[in-house]
Amino acid sequence: MAESMLGLKRSHRCAEVVNAPLENEVTVMGWVQKNRNKGGIIFCDLRDRSGILQIIFEEDECGSEVFNKAMKLKQEFCIAVTGILKKRDGAFNESLETGELEVRAKGLRILSESETPPFHIEEDSKTKEELRLKYRFLDLRRPDLQRNLMVRSKVATTTRNFLAENGFLEIETPTLIKSSPEGARDYLVPSRVYPGSFYALPQSPQLFKQLLMVSGYDRYFQLARCYRDEDLRADRQPEFTQIDMELSFVDVDDVLDVNERLLQRLFKDVLNVDVKLPIQRMTWQEAMDRFGSDKPDLRFGMELKDVSSVVANSEFAVFKNALAAGGSVRGINATGQAGMPRKKIDALVEFVKSYRAKGLAYMAIESDGNIKSSFAKFMTESEIEGLKQAMDAKPGDMLFFAADSNKVVWDTLGALRVELASQLGLLKKDDYRFLWVTEFPLLEWSEEENRFKAMHHPFTAPMDEDWQYIDSDPGRVRAKAYDIVLNGTEIGGGSVRIHQGDVQAKMFDVLGLSKEVAQERFGYLLDAFKYGVPPHAGLAYGLDRVVMLMVEADSIRDVIAFPKVKDASDLMTNAPDKVDDAQLKELGLIIKSE
Repeated sequence: MAESMLGLKRSHRCAEVVNAPLENEVTVMGWVQKNRNKGGIIFCDLRDRSGILQIIFEEDECGSEVFNKAMKLKQEFCIAVTGILKKRDGAFNESLETGELEVRAKGLRILSESETPPFHIEEDSKTKEELRLKYRFLDLRRPDLQRNLMVRSKVATTTRNFLAENGFLEIETPTLIKSSPEGARDYLVPSRVYPGSFYALPQSPQLFKQLLMVSGYDRYFQLARCYRDEDLRADRQPEFTQIDMELSFVDVDDVLDVNERLLQRLFKDVLNVDVKLPIQRMTWQEAMDRFGSDKPDLRFGMELKDVSSVVANSEFAVFKNALAAGGSVRGINATGQAGMPRKKIDALVEFVKSYRAKGLAYMAIESDGNIKSSFAKFMTESEIEGLKQAMDAKPGDMLFFAADSNKVVWDTLGALRVELASQLGLLKKDDYRFLWVTEFPLLEWSEEENRFKAMHHPFTAPMDEDWQYIDSDPGRVRAKAYDIVLNGTEIGGGSVRIHQGDVQAKMFDVLGLSKEVAQERFGYLLDAFKYGVPPHAGLAYGLDRVVMLMVEADSIRDVIAFPKVKDASDLMTNAPDKVDDAQLKELGLIIKSE
């Protein structure tokens, strides 16, 4: 039967007793990790969010009533213990912060009992994630998840403190907004007051933070909840948190400067990791040419090499046809991997097919200098030598080549270099390599829609010197846009915004948005822009992604208290779920059966 605390006060969390004087009385409370009766003496491991503390119940010290009560303790019972803090008599446990200490119990209260949990509460649990997420309230008792959420809390607090020190105001923006279907799908919320009309949940506070700049607030930030109805993956959830900011009277360098200092503070205060400033910068074009990705991982080499000129006259049909169609031939050097077995090579060929590659050409340069290749018989000796030279190849190296359109080649080799690095153990999670990627294209061509689309969003400012090409060669126009990348993951991005009315009107025109459609979707912003708009720029981080990389987790689900699974459902609450007919009727909705 559960007991009440009856005025009992906790004096310390479990691991905090390391700062308490020995031989003093302490009162600790938490959950039973395990309980071992050794006959006349009971060893109980007590756990709370700070760590684990060993409790000793010995009948001569605590009395028969307390001892008999301690004999009933089982895993996950919630208890309060009063006793004397002592140094352990026996062997120390070096894996515990409290490994040299124990509490010799005098009093025990069982605050609540527990059924046998569906899995053991332990670090690095091997229990299937589906079961752990169904019982997430138990899963969250695991010390590793608790540490993750404590890091997340510290990141949020440090961010708030830093931005406040740098003149930012924390301002909340609405959660129920007007839908503007440009980008991911909106989550829609029906209105009871306006039957047939819907709010949308914000994909980001983009338009509101720009309005705050028009309103003169100068420097805004918010830890904003955002919602996107899109397919999920390891670093994506339908609801997530952004560290969102906007600044007036600034250009690119101003935004990058304050954010470099924010990242430096975060990693020093939270992880005691020094981030050297300035952070390296690389244009989008250079990132694609060297790494095949606009979020390159700099922890290892294997950079792409363009060998199109070397094979320009080759009779190998794959190379010849790609070049004839205006594409390119590029390769990467997997240093020292000439002995890669055929089975592994075949698996890599299958791997790149998901990036629309039709195949993967390879050349192994064996230690004796012999060539083992899928295409060498179609090449002259001078072409093979030219390839080896262009790829900086040495005996023992394995070369992989892709030939197609630039986009397919970049995507293929960009993904292949990361896959190889993973297989070769080159991705050290505690090696934090930051990079700014700048000068993105303003527009990207959509084959499906047969039109240009904004690579970021319609309010991204073009680079002044490129605006002259907006009619003659729109794809040539670069944007004042920037992403911050950490270890191959984009953790944030932003841009300078368009603040000139004529440039914004032209941008809508290029995107195929008529004045009427633009006014319907963004009218309140366009109206505000008639009244003295300051030059402004901003950036938003994915807070979940930042914390995921900081704690070296493989999924953002490990840094979110109550996450969704891949189909966007919540296994614990069974959301989404059907609602009562009365609720639907009140909203004027009818659910059509399939």
